[in-house]
Amino acid sequence: MTFSWPWALVSLLIIPIVLIATWLLRRRRRRSAVRVTSIALVRSALPRRTRWTRLLPALLLMLGFAALGIGAARPQATVPVASNSTTIMLAMDVSGSMCATDVEPNRLTVAQQAAISFIESQQGQVKIGLVAFSGFAAMQVPPTNDPDQLIDAINAFTTSRGTAIGSAILTAIDGIADVDPTVAPSGVDAEYAQRVGYAADVIVVLTDGANTQGVEPEEAAEAAAVRGLRVFTIGFGTTTPTQLVCTGQQASGWGPGGGWGTGGGWRGGGGGRPGGGNPLVIDEDSLQAVAEKTGGQYYRAESADQLADALGDLPSHVTVVTQQVDIASWFAAAGGLLVATALGLSMWWNRLRSSQ
Repeated sequence: MTFSWPWALVSLLIIPIVLIATWLLRRRRRRSAVRVTSIALVRSALPRRTRWTRLLPALLLMLGFAALGIGAARPQATVPVASNSTTIMLAMDVSGSMCATDVEPNRLTVAQQAAISFIESQQGQVKIGLVAFSGFAAMQVPPTNDPDQLIDAINAFTTSRGTAIGSAILTAIDGIADVDPTVAPSGVDAEYAQRVGYAADVIVVLTDGANTQGVEPEEAAEAAAVRGLRVFTIGFGTTTPTQLVCTGQQASGWGPGGGWGTGGGWRGGGGGRPGGGNPLVIDEDSLQAVAEKTGGQYYRAESADQLADALGDLPSHVTVVTQQVDIASWFAAAGGLLVATALGLSMWWNRLRSSQ
């Protein structure tokens, strides 16, 4: 719990002041007491009053003063709240190894289907942006509530060489910054981009390999962490050597010359013919480090069902964020109630005593 006006806590000094004043007053009364010959006679003349009936109003009064003093300092609590302004940036790997057939019909097709199902499940309630990356990262669709635009872009994916995970994270940061003024673009120095607490926006990175080009993922993760952006990473595919088979659409980005280098694989220009290949090993250590540094989570998916489960788990993370909530009114109400109760009990018991 934090306080907006911590100097107001000085008002709590009224409690020891009142206690000291009460003690001095009681001591003065004792000194001026009248001597009598029979204490028993005096006690019999006084109404019966237990010790707690004398102390309870005073205790409630002190607690009321304490609550009012804390309320005056404007306390704020960090609580989880539902967010209706979440932006999700999907950064999807479209490198050549995504045509591996260890997950049928190939990794990219399964990833496309899972991403489309995830987008449709959101029903336009959150903004979703789309980044595709291979040797470089490019914004495919800025954050939008239009699922059709996102689905059309996903269906149009084409593969290429390289894997630039770090660049994908930075591109996703810029996509969020365009729609969320509280998030600084990737080019802004960390000193000016720093924020307290998590943003409502998140980045999801789906890849089957390791970073081969551009900025390192850990460096990009640091930029995301400074801005309060959580990065959820998904390592997709198995480590079993398999064929690389692309559809005509997925392979069209290679052009008539085609080619995936010396690794075997498809070299044609448009048919999606199979060939031998050894897909890249997923750099799980790097993906876990990115997730941990930013407050996200790493998922391992080796099948279509596991990938769907990983994406399906995201809403429980991205729709709840922490927020500072002013709770001064609660302390003010409690303090007022305690003071009123103390005064009420004191008046009631005094009336009972005077009537006896």
